[in-house]
Amino acid sequence: MHAGRRFTFKEVIRWTRRDILFYLVLASIPTMLYQFLDWTWLTIPWVPIALVGTAVAFITGFKNNATYDRLWEARSIYGGIVNSSRAWGIMVMDFVTNKHAQQPISSEALRKIHSALIHRHIAWLHALRFQLRVPRAWEHMIKSYNKEYRKWYTIDEVENKVEDALTGLISPEEKALVLGKSNAATQLITQQSKALRELLDQGLIEDFRHMELEKLLVEFYALQGKCERIKNFPYPRQFATLNLMFVRLFISLVPFGMLGEFAKMGGEFVWLTIPFSALVAWVFNMMEKIGESTENPFEGSANDVPITALTRTIEIDLREMLDETDVPAPLKPMNMILS
Repeated sequence: MHAGRRFTFKEVIRWTRRDILFYLVLASIPTMLYQFLDWTWLTIPWVPIALVGTAVAFITGFKNNATYDRLWEARSIYGGIVNSSRAWGIMVMDFVTNKHAQQPISSEALRKIHSALIHRHIAWLHALRFQLRVPRAWEHMIKSYNKEYRKWYTIDEVENKVEDALTGLISPEEKALVLGKSNAATQLITQQSKALRELLDQGLIEDFRHMELEKLLVEFYALQGKCERIKNFPYPRQFATLNLMFVRLFISLVPFGMLGEFAKMGGEFVWLTIPFSALVAWVFNMMEKIGESTENPFEGSANDVPITALTRTIEIDLREMLDETDVPAPLKPMNMILS
């Protein structure tokens, strides 16, 4: 996520400089053929090109609205994870008590149970974020203009391993168990449910409170499933393909329409076809790329949901509920990018 007021003009130009150079070359070819070889037949009336441009603008706007909805839904889901995680912390602290225990345990033993339940939840948060960062074939971080931005910030899930993130939060045996499954985050919630059942059998949670905690685990499953739905189902490829093809078609036609328009102003004005064609092409290309960069809100680009930072925020809140002193610091943006 970009944490500044806006992308600077320099950043935008760096992001699109290859496209700008290509559009300048694309516009130069018909312009030089028109001027030097007198190929006046290259001109195309502007009206059909404008009709194509109108259709492109509509379909690009549709795509950008749809991809923005994907981004906003992803952010809303993680907002739900933040709120439910805080609720889990206070419910564990207040619901797991000696009040109905068959054999009351010491305050220190009770504190360890609280810590185990909350630490396992933090482990779930880490496992989930690592799963959401796994690349998919349709994502765009592999493209050259996105790779350049990766030099300006780091993605923890790329630089490190989930095994390290879980160390100290759950036992080595449990870590080996959950990492041996295809979906570690799902298995961690399963382990939470088993732990709650054991506490119920010991009388450390009464029935009603046990049900409330189980409901919260079901809510975590629902939130995880919503994240996985966005991660594993791309913006429909037929719409993405159609949008890209229409944008490229319009961009390739623009210089031929510009030639006739500037030729009406006089021979020397024909050269203005090059910069103005590149400008129009750049605007439509930017609209396409903005929609593309918003399609996959969990892949780790500069425009995605900062799930690593949100996980750290939740971890800080939960550890402070336990009155722990070894609390990690909040993550700060790196070159204005928060991952």
